[in-house]
Amino acid sequence: MPSRNFLQYLVITAKGLAMGAADVVPGVSGGTIAFISGIYEELIETIHKLDLGFFKIWKKDGFKAAWKSYNLNFLLALFSGVAISILSLAKIITLLLAEHPILVWSFFFGLVLASIVYVGKQIEDRKAVTIVALIIAAGISYAITLAKPISDTDGSWFLFLAGFVAIIAMILPGISGAFILLLLGAYKSVIGTITQLSDGISTLDWALFSDALIKILIFLAGAITGLKVFSKVLNWMFKHHKNLTLAVLTGFMIGALNKIWPWKEVLEYRLNHSGEKVPFLERSILPSNYDADPQLLYALIFTVIGFATIFLLERLAVNKKDI
Repeated sequence: MPSRNFLQYLVITAKGLAMGAADVVPGVSGGTIAFISGIYEELIETIHKLDLGFFKIWKKDGFKAAWKSYNLNFLLALFSGVAISILSLAKIITLLLAEHPILVWSFFFGLVLASIVYVGKQIEDRKAVTIVALIIAAGISYAITLAKPISDTDGSWFLFLAGFVAIIAMILPGISGAFILLLLGAYKSVIGTITQLSDGISTLDWALFSDALIKILIFLAGAITGLKVFSKVLNWMFKHHKNLTLAVLTGFMIGALNKIWPWKEVLEYRLNHSGEKVPFLERSILPSNYDADPQLLYALIFTVIGFATIFLLERLAVNKKDI
């Protein structure tokens, strides 16, 4: 593993901040950020290497040797940035979704549209089987967006499952972990829990903090489990069946656009853990059929901003250098 100085680790933390921001937003993958910033391969390699052999080296050569052998300075710097970013942005996203839902979803919609183009154009071999895989993936993804969300999104078992599935975003460029949470119906629940944790810290409310911390730890346990189960399989698919994998990812995002369409009609409500009435089942409608102000012009502007954001990241990637 490369030897780095303090400044280089700060750069890695900055990349972690960008990955964390991406993982909060349902549209950009933290894996994509890692990919275009030049740390994807090292991240995958470091994660793959993690095992109980750490303790054998610790016992034989000491903790410092074990820590260095497993490149844990890299993971610490990276995930510190991820954690800081998620804790900082979760509350902002929650507030924006409550106050300006159309504009926020329009921005997300633009992000996903650009991500489709970004990932799709990397498909080099466009054989019939690749196109068929894309169409099938789009169909499956669209069907998922029409399905009724799982109602118990606050339960411990569901938080574990959500963490288990959403971790895919960290491993494979193209899929957003927040986007998967959105499809599962768990996005607002998880973001709300992170916001609760942040509020507990800022107000020194132990009850609020401990309740949120338990939920976060359950989610992280699912994520760590999913990371170990999926990392080698998905990495192997990406290396040996890259075009097919990219086609499936592209199709998945195309079909899932329905889920983040800005204009929705609420078909069914549910009570959340606080006893508040919140939308449970929704369907996409045309802006002209929206009950309130559709904010069409602003929605278009924010869609363009979201779209341009991905292409700005892509342009920056052209001159990227591995740190």
